[in-house]
Amino acid sequence: MKSIILREIKSFFGSPIGYLVIAIFLISNGLFLWVFEGDYNILNSGYADLTPFFTLAPWILIFLIPAVTMRSFSDEKKQGTLELLLTKPLSIWEIVNGKFFGSFLLIILAIIPTLIYVKVISDLGSPEGNIDMGSTIGSYFGLLFLIASYSAIGIFTSTLSENQIVAFILAVFLCFFLYFGFEGLASLFSDSNSLISILGMQNHFKSMSRGVIDTRDVIYFLSITIAFLSFTVYQLKSFKA
Repeated sequence: MKSIILREIKSFFGSPIGYLVIAIFLISNGLFLWVFEGDYNILNSGYADLTPFFTLAPWILIFLIPAVTMRSFSDEKKQGTLELLLTKPLSIWEIVNGKFFGSFLLIILAIIPTLIYVKVISDLGSPEGNIDMGSTIGSYFGLLFLIASYSAIGIFTSTLSENQIVAFILAVFLCFFLYFGFEGLASLFSDSNSLISILGMQNHFKSMSRGVIDTRDVIYFLSITIAFLSFTVYQLKSFKA
């Protein structure tokens, strides 16, 4: 599995993809949070916290992560190398996990520089250092689980077509629906609001953003991640057969 992860990382940074992903994520967040006027501008919010960042990041990642994962298996199928990959002395689970962790680690590299935001907000607080570290740490943990879920979804959709654009669109749709769709449905059925919204990622991400790591939220994200990785393994087994 380690060889697959290293292969994925090398392929990302052997082409402009890895650098573009990191640059686009950091530049887009930086512009919305510090330059553009609007609801996401931290300087205009009047509060020394990173709520605007943790509100914006999931939406940017909905497009960014599928752009990273769309080539995972689609490219292998298009180039005819998937059969060769499946004949390697690795289990299908090891291959899938290798692809998954390769994509996951790339996005983590894009997230790490945002830690400087914590220092900046802390320095800007009145008094200095006045920042809710509990909710900030919880939000970062929530973001990690969200990235894992998005990555698993993207890996899965890349097995459905050798066309990377199709894989990208399917991943964006599934990520969007699982993050926002249930909240939208809940607003239509007010009587069962909490029951429907609890099925969506946004509900659990917001819960972790409060600074309390609830095992129900962790289990939810792990279930989504494992489920889509299992779907990926099933797809590859059917292809191998």
